[in-house]
Amino acid sequence: MSTPTGSPAEPPPAPLRWTRDPREAGWSGSAVALGRDLEAAVPGGVRFDAGHRAMYAVDASNYRQVPIGVVFPRSAEQVEAAVAVCRHHGAPVLGRGGGTSLAGQCCNHAVVFDFSRHMGRVLEIDPAARRARVEPGCVLDTLRDRAVRDHGLTFAPDPATHSQCTLGGMIGNNSCGPHSVMGGRTADNVESLEILTYDGLRMTVGATSEEELEALIAGGGRRGEIYRRLRALRDRYEPEIRQRFGDLPRLVAGYNLKDLLPERGFHVARALVGSESTCVTVLAATLRLVPWPAARVLLAVSYEDVYLAADHVPEVMAERPMACEGMDGRIVAVQREKKLHPEDLALLPDGDGWLLVELGADAEEEAAARAERLAARLRVSPHVVSAKIYRDPAVQQKVWTIRESALGAAARQERDTWPGWEDSAVPPHRLGDYLRDLRRLLDSHGLHGAFYGHFGEGCVHTHNDFDLRTTAGLAGFRAFMEEAADLCVSYGGSLSGEHGDGQARGELLPRQFGDALCRAFREFKGIWDPDGRMNPGKLVDPYPLDTQLRLGTGYQPKPAQTWYDFPDDDRSFARATLRCVGVGKCRREDGGTMCPSYQVTHEERHSTRGRAHLLHEMMTGELVGEMWRSEEVKEALDLCLACKGCKRDCPAGVDVASYKAEFLAHYYRHARRPRSAYAMGLVHWWARAGARAPALANRLAASPPLAAAAKALAGVAPERELPALARRDFRRLLRAHRSGNGTAAAPAGAARRVVLFPDTFNTFFHPEVAMATLDTLERAGWKVAVPQKVLCCGRPLYDHGFLGRAEKLLVRVLDTLAPEIDAGVPMVVPEPSCCAVFRDELPNLLSADPRAHRLAAQTFTLAELLADHTPDWRPPPLAGRALFHGHCHQKSVIGQRADLEVLSRLGLEVAAPETGCCGMAGSFGFEKEKYDVSMACGERVLLPAVRRAAAGTLLVTDGFSCREQVRQATGREPLHLAEVLHRAYREGDGGAGPAA
Repeated sequence: MSTPTGSPAEPPPAPLRWTRDPREAGWSGSAVALGRDLEAAVPGGVRFDAGHRAMYAVDASNYRQVPIGVVFPRSAEQVEAAVAVCRHHGAPVLGRGGGTSLAGQCCNHAVVFDFSRHMGRVLEIDPAARRARVEPGCVLDTLRDRAVRDHGLTFAPDPATHSQCTLGGMIGNNSCGPHSVMGGRTADNVESLEILTYDGLRMTVGATSEEELEALIAGGGRRGEIYRRLRALRDRYEPEIRQRFGDLPRLVAGYNLKDLLPERGFHVARALVGSESTCVTVLAATLRLVPWPAARVLLAVSYEDVYLAADHVPEVMAERPMACEGMDGRIVAVQREKKLHPEDLALLPDGDGWLLVELGADAEEEAAARAERLAARLRVSPHVVSAKIYRDPAVQQKVWTIRESALGAAARQERDTWPGWEDSAVPPHRLGDYLRDLRRLLDSHGLHGAFYGHFGEGCVHTHNDFDLRTTAGLAGFRAFMEEAADLCVSYGGSLSGEHGDGQARGELLPRQFGDALCRAFREFKGIWDPDGRMNPGKLVDPYPLDTQLRLGTGYQPKPAQTWYDFPDDDRSFARATLRCVGVGKCRREDGGTMCPSYQVTHEERHSTRGRAHLLHEMMTGELVGEMWRSEEVKEALDLCLACKGCKRDCPAGVDVASYKAEFLAHYYRHARRPRSAYAMGLVHWWARAGARAPALANRLAASPPLAAAAKALAGVAPERELPALARRDFRRLLRAHRSGNGTAAAPAGAARRVVLFPDTFNTFFHPEVAMATLDTLERAGWKVAVPQKVLCCGRPLYDHGFLGRAEKLLVRVLDTLAPEIDAGVPMVVPEPSCCAVFRDELPNLLSADPRAHRLAAQTFTLAELLADHTPDWRPPPLAGRALFHGHCHQKSVIGQRADLEVLSRLGLEVAAPETGCCGMAGSFGFEKEKYDVSMACGERVLLPAVRRAAAGTLLVTDGFSCREQVRQATGREPLHLAEVLHRAYREGDGGAGPAA
């Protein structure tokens, strides 16, 4: 059992106790002995410390229940042994996958078994039988990518969280997703399950013939008893089952008792799908695979509103599409407001409601012809605004991204919105009228929320601005939930369409199924879990829907004065830590930029979500105490590369880089900073001093004994090389350039003025980049001004919490550049991380200063100024290939579009793979303790791509740290975009150019 210090032998600070329910008499026990026994069963895989318990106290729902501890099993045998320990101690058990559940089923006062860490293998794919066998922690996309690539098959259900949700979690919730239209719910695609009951029975269940059923019952024992009681339950409640379980495609609520009917093969595995870890623990699953069409075309149909879009679902479904998704105009408006995927949003046709219809075939022309026929039929309607067909797979993915980002985007608006009534489903032909009535119900309660979801099967998602913090608000929440349940049932619908019941809707199930069938649900659970230890209080005999809340009337975050202003979070750090909605996009194995440390360690505390949850707990103080002195928070933030990937990739805009800088600024008021913080955080001052005698400084840094001592003193990894100072810094080169004839000066009478900001890195280490930037700007017709004072944005300071120093530097910049700011003169910053400071940190630290906002709007990269603000600029041609890697801050705050456009204008053949983070991340990769993580990040995509690139390929990346990582790890010499442009000009004019 690990504690915050990592020692397996130390117990928690105080014995933890557990009870079944505060209102009832139940079991109780001490977690100290339990943890020690679990550690013996799962060596190195048990965490009972406050940090882990805090991270696993919530899922993506409104609920919070602190677990007893967390177990990370490596095998089915370890699961079996650990459950036996829990049984011995009488401790409740909860199985968990990606932790993205929206109904509260993934948090409980129990021992949480996290299968996503080690039990995520695809065990077998049998293409002939179209089946796959997986461990419960297997991420859906891991199976889908392999099955599609090797066999042209897929697992049809695919929630929006497909890149991070696990198949065990999907089995627990009976998940669906867009392509359940094509292949059904998870329950429809499970062939068999290997399961473990709380009392220790391990067996495989699936379809059961009458002969097999008789034999199993006759065999007696615990297994025979289970089958006997299941058959008796089915027979006793068969009329109710047939009446209440109709043909609704998205009936996911309750237990799947319908699958016990004779004509459905007495399919025990499918009956257990959707049981939310309340009955058994799944050890492995055999799943059905279906063919994945070789060609797919996406049709986007826009309407005057979402209700009219819903009215047209039956007509669309007649074409038998692979998917039919719907979106409200409010979803798109929110994403535009947040500047999420602005280029992707531009792809949508105009309208205020959309259907996204995917059609597949063996050949693209056939799929496109189907889309054209459907579009032609739909355009006849006076309510259809437009219809647009996308054939390019890359463009299709961009449009799908808009839909998949809906949950995170909708969760954070002017008022926070929450799940609760986010998953109802009705017959598809009644969807339009249901949405109109649901909107009227929301309006009557003064609630707001956008509609989106799987319209082809009548499933609607919406997050609403419930007041979950006051007594009156909670009363209103309950009233709305009850009225919404009655409305849904009146349409013949289901309270849960794919997210499950958990605590959010478990209490409401009698309204859908009646008392008799709810008794059957209780009996079904009792057959499997007679002692009630499996995920108690969820789905059956649930906690009330307005209790155990993450917020609630007791939510009183600690007041905090902060350096950052957090203007987008009501100037509240506490509200900023509530941004995370738990969808877990940060837990992806690949793609995007966030979260590089999680992609290496696979630990929840190194994900954006884990860090955000810890910071939230820090603000409440129940589990994570000592506020800014918290070691749990410090340890979790330690491996944050401050890449800012979460600020862009996270649909809720969680900004851990800023949270980390804020936390460290407070933490180091009471603790000593490490030597590396002074060595690398203060690099501007060290470099400025060394530039007075660069040759001497470089000789000392290159001398093996002195370099080793210097690295040890500075906390730098011995494997790293210390960057060499330039022989002449930028200002010396600039004086020489301007005192001579110069080259490519601005044309006579050039009126366009621009400020070139000489950042620390391109002033003292790579002045050739600053000079190439100057040369390019002058050739493009700009009159370039360089500040006379030595300025610095303080980029390295943020990573070490020196926010006071950083603020002073930024005020100095504002004061020095005041005339240019007032005149609206643009500023070009060659280093993308420094450019991001002016666009991001500056208005956050100094939000009350109007100059900060003006300068943020006037700051550009070289590529942005050329591509977007120099309309008559035409670069000289440069033949060849280029491999482009964008700095993380560039991807997250600025974007790469302009760089790729400029490279293309040169005539280069550009490859821009999704390289994620290089791993150097400023000073992160130089620090001794972080070297291994740094290299692992780089080796994921970028460094192998560089090594594969042909010798003549230009390696282009503007970030100083990125170039250092590439140079030190591969020996290749990458170029800044300005150097590429300078090369093109030099080749075009015979080699003339400013000296470097």
